[in-house]
Amino acid sequence: MNLRKPVKIFFILVLAIQSVAAFSQTDSAHWDYISKYSQAAIAEMHYSKIPASIIMAQALHESGYGTSELAVKANNHFGIKCQTEWTGKRYTYKDDDSNTCFRLYDSVAESYRDHSDFLMSRQRYAFLFELDPADYNAWAHGLKKAGYATNPNYANILIKLIEEYKLYLLDTMQPVVEPMNSITDNPIPNSVLEAVAPEPKVFHRNRIDFFVTRPGDNIKKLTDELNLLNWEIRKYNELPKNQDVRPGQVIYLQPKRTKAQAGYTFHTAEKGESMYSISQLYGIKLKWLYKRNHMKQGTQPKAGQEIWLRGMKSGKKG
Repeated sequence: MNLRKPVKIFFILVLAIQSVAAFSQTDSAHWDYISKYSQAAIAEMHYSKIPASIIMAQALHESGYGTSELAVKANNHFGIKCQTEWTGKRYTYKDDDSNTCFRLYDSVAESYRDHSDFLMSRQRYAFLFELDPADYNAWAHGLKKAGYATNPNYANILIKLIEEYKLYLLDTMQPVVEPMNSITDNPIPNSVLEAVAPEPKVFHRNRIDFFVTRPGDNIKKLTDELNLLNWEIRKYNELPKNQDVRPGQVIYLQPKRTKAQAGYTFHTAEKGESMYSISQLYGIKLKWLYKRNHMKQGTQPKAGQEIWLRGMKSGKKG
């Protein structure tokens, strides 16, 4: 499996600048925030096509580089309000002299994910995704035009942060990606009795929740335990009607996607692997895995064969 290594020029530049310049306490806090959350911004860029420089500049400004009340008490780093459709946790905060409902997140990573989804799901921001992703000036002015903030200087604030802290370098970087088989490196032993099986633990891969089955698990039991509908496990994991789950199996709790997450271009098949096992490994719908590789449904890869996960086998982007 080939992984694209992340470019580290940004962090090298930061160290070089810090070694020759005297920073104020505020500058230091900004750099600390950038260093801590830059990978989150880069990952979101590759998911949403929002420039990482814009994501980071917004987070720096909206969260007061992680020090605002919303950031500290609600993990809300983008100042996103509840809105009518929000069904998650809430945090009431006095904004513009009135109590306002803001979204409360369990983690900062969840705030970054929701920021991407927030912009991607609203029609008033749709025109932004037609802009050049390298043109942070256009994105900054576009966000102001779309009404993300009421401050008339909002675009200039973002641009100043991007240029002062060289955030545009983030737009050229690849996310750090953990090996996909890290969860199954330690298989659950078959000797574990169902009565003492561990509580279900939900992991995340390719922006999908998944669970590793334990001895004694079956679809009916998991459906009840995880509060799912009768058809969900079978459909999301493309399981035939006469097949149940086995211990140590990856079971997705949400629909798989049409391609792997950023950083996984192709997979080199090993002996005994099937197209289905590869689709489960990366969270890709089986029909899309066949489509990307111009393979006939039902055929299986040979050992050493490169299976494309994001683009097409021809080299064209998917």
